[in-house]
Amino acid sequence: MDYSADKLDLLVITVHPDDAELGCAGTILKHVSLGKKVGLVDLTQGELGTRGTVEIRAEEAANASKILGVEVRENLKLRDGFFKNDEEEQFDVIRVIRKYRPEIIISNALFDRHPDHGRSGDLINDACFLAGLRKIQTLLDGQMQEPHRPRLLLQSIQDYYIKPDIAVDISNFWEKKVESIKAYQSQFFNENYREDEPQTYISNPDFLQVVEARAREYGKYIGAKYAEGFTCRRILGVDNLFDLR
Repeated sequence: MDYSADKLDLLVITVHPDDAELGCAGTILKHVSLGKKVGLVDLTQGELGTRGTVEIRAEEAANASKILGVEVRENLKLRDGFFKNDEEEQFDVIRVIRKYRPEIIISNALFDRHPDHGRSGDLINDACFLAGLRKIQTLLDGQMQEPHRPRLLLQSIQDYYIKPDIAVDISNFWEKKVESIKAYQSQFFNENYREDEPQTYISNPDFLQVVEARAREYGKYIGAKYAEGFTCRRILGVDNLFDLR
């Protein structure tokens, strides 16, 4: 992937390769279709995953990125399962926020079945605030970075059911979303499913049916076939009531 892109409109920062695809691939695809510049950052390589390897998952992430049409995808290579919301790793995330200067960031859920998700959500939340403080200095390629705080931080909804604060209609992008998820052939049930590896919670054939059911449920609430839901730690505003469904 090209890592030299200029400012992004939307940056998705999630902890494992495939988190972005599961949580917000439809929203990514929709905004790419609208001409927005979108990028992805994975915090870890998913090295603790039961199925596949780091190398396989990196290849799968690259394939999924092509399907999504994103500008860039980076991996910060923090420790899967053991990264911390501490100063060192906050600085890693601050640098990437200042590098791409997005208007909007989407992160992991703040509370979920996988403990990495909630910890990642908190790490990104804290880094977003700190990235806007001019007295916190960071360097990238030997150059001092300018402070930047995105104007909006949303969290995707992953395994646990959470009532969304906002839902995005992804009806026209559902098939592409599924295609991007299935790019992770080592992780999810597909025509090339490997029976010689242990079955996991997400490799069960029923898992993708649950993902679809969730999207249909969120879609129902806004009069759409499929939708993705997001939460926000602050009150969201709108200029025109007639823009709401």
